[in-house]
Amino acid sequence: MKARLKELFAPIDLTKGNIFKVIIVFMIPIMISYFFQQIYTLTDAIIVGQNLSGSEVNGVNDVGSLTYIVLQFAFGCAAGFSVVSSEKEGQKDLRGVRQSFFVQVVLSFFISVVLTVLAVLLIDPLLSLVGLRPGDGGLTYEAAKTYIFIIFLGTICQVAYNQICSLLRSIGDSLTPLLFLIGSTVLNIGLDLLFIVVIPWGAAGAAIATVVAQGLSAVLCYVYTFVKYPWLRFKKEDFRIAGKEYGRHLKLGLPLAFQFSILAIGLITLQSTIVKFDTTPEGLVVAAGAAELAYGAVNKLSNFMMCPLNALGTAILSYEGQNKGAGEGARVKKGFRAAVLIMLGMYAIILAITLLLLIDDAFLKLFYSPSSISENTVYLGRINLLMNIPFFPLVGMVFVFRGTLQGVGKPLWPLLAGCAELLARTLLCLYGPYIFTSFISTELDLYQNPWPFVVTVLADAFAWLMADLTFLVGFAVVFHHPTKKAEGLQEAGK
Repeated sequence: MKARLKELFAPIDLTKGNIFKVIIVFMIPIMISYFFQQIYTLTDAIIVGQNLSGSEVNGVNDVGSLTYIVLQFAFGCAAGFSVVSSEKEGQKDLRGVRQSFFVQVVLSFFISVVLTVLAVLLIDPLLSLVGLRPGDGGLTYEAAKTYIFIIFLGTICQVAYNQICSLLRSIGDSLTPLLFLIGSTVLNIGLDLLFIVVIPWGAAGAAIATVVAQGLSAVLCYVYTFVKYPWLRFKKEDFRIAGKEYGRHLKLGLPLAFQFSILAIGLITLQSTIVKFDTTPEGLVVAAGAAELAYGAVNKLSNFMMCPLNALGTAILSYEGQNKGAGEGARVKKGFRAAVLIMLGMYAIILAITLLLLIDDAFLKLFYSPSSISENTVYLGRINLLMNIPFFPLVGMVFVFRGTLQGVGKPLWPLLAGCAELLARTLLCLYGPYIFTSFISTELDLYQNPWPFVVTVLADAFAWLMADLTFLVGFAVVFHHPTKKAEGLQEAGK
């Protein structure tokens, strides 16, 4: 039993064995962890929704996209940094992995400090982006500001947790991050109940629970790493690492970080456009607006369904990084093809589940009570679902393309693809609805003329398509450039 447990927790060598099997086995814990994150998000929303006032709940919900901008920047940095440790792992350069780990810790600390200072100083301008201003007063603004202030103060906890998890995945250990995520989730839910139900700290309690759970999990994960992998323990020589190594990590991390952050801006634009459909010409928001309810349910479902595809992108990043470092150029190309086939297989399952959820409008009843679901909500919800899930192969390719190019050390193309995605989503949201009407319709008009809503919810698919086209150009440049053919795929990936 002890031997089997040891084997279970052993890192996976991504440079050997059947490519399909290696990618799938490595990906499964990542996929489960992403599902767990979604489950936690839903559970957390339930606890907050059941125990706080409506104004406080709105305050917490309204700042979700703002925290996403900051934290996704940190997540992108961690993912980019891990490319270096993946390459060193592929080369079996344990000293190089350790020194990359040290550089990642140092950079993550300074990035955390900078992000924290900037975010705290810019709280009011950020809140104004989602329509919350100091002059408006009210409990919603106060709850939002309190929540986001505490979350921003705890940025270092989120950054540290993402950094150590990315490092472990880069050396082939995808199981440990899953186990610590499960522990963090259980702890977070327990602290939510403590700080919201037992000790009524309101929105502050929800934020404190998140920060404490992430911080404790990060500390324990670092301790586990140093115990499990003694060769990763820092040495005196690591404090004298040349500055060019820090530059190399930043070169790989910052483009992905900016990409993740600018994508959040596009999502904010989409959300604000959806709200307009439930706004009267006088500027009043329709209570329980059908457009927002329809979009909200499909968005939650879409995020959940996207977990396997997202996990595949994370897995292929480490896979490509290790194989590039090992000089396995043929496996790099075969890995990309295998990832595409795995993605299509996942999509077939996702599509089947979607069709089942259309029966009796189950996709809406999962999130709302029958009294909240109007005829318009059902109508717009079906439109949104059918304009979203069927196009998942496009976003699946985004994850595969991004993981592959990032994994072989080409961060510029993911950044350019992110810009293309932002531009496409923003333009379609801002101008697309006006093609079919001279003004944004109210929810009553949408039942007669759904095309403005259709164009808006198609913004995601259009954005994914533009990103894929950008990635195709990147692939042509990186892997099929005439001057690279003689050098082979291995040199092309350098």
